[in-house]
Formats: sequence, structure tokens, C-alpha cells
Amino acid sequence: MHHIMVYVTAGSMDEARMLGKELVSRNLAACANFHRMDSVYRWGGKIVEDQEVAVVLKTISERFDELKETVRSLHSYELPCIVCWDISGDEEYLQWISDETGKL
Repeated sequence: MHHIMVYVTAGSMDEARMLGKELVSRNLAACANFHRMDSVYRWGGKIVEDQEVAVVLKTISERFDELKETVRSLHSYELPCIVCWDISGDEEYLQWISDETGKL
């Protein structure tokens, strides 16, 4: 089992919390953390400065596709940021992530 961290951006704290709660309740993520931030990005040919919320999720790679599709179905953005990377760490913590997200 591969453990991953998934990074999603949201347009507001309300949206971020809704996404986090939904993903955790569906066992697609073991945990969701929220971080307010200022962002600069190009969209529609324009430079946009905005406030967003980063959502950091811990899960297993086997759940990524369903997590991604759930985020897309619930998200207000036309093209939400959904990226992931492999993680390693304390074996007991990783086991907790597996236990929470392995419930199919």
C-alpha cells in the first residue's frame, strides 16, 4: 500500500471544510488540514490574485482516483488543483491512514 498526500485548493474555508468532511466521511481520506493562503495564477489569459484555502489530505494511492472524482464533482472550480505525492513516515501513523482509508 502506498501512502500519499493530496493537495487541493478551494475558493473559501467553507468549501474546503465541506470537501474535507465529505472525503473523510467517505473514507477517501484519513485526515484533512486547511491552510489559508494568497495565490497568484494565470486563468483565462489573465493574471489573477486571490485568496484560497489549501486542503492537505492523507490517504492511500488506491483511493486517489475516487477521491479525485469526488473533489471534481463537489468543487466550485472549473478545473480544481488536485495533485499528490508519495509520503513515508512513522509506521503507526501510516497504519492509521491505511486503517481509515482501506474501508471499502
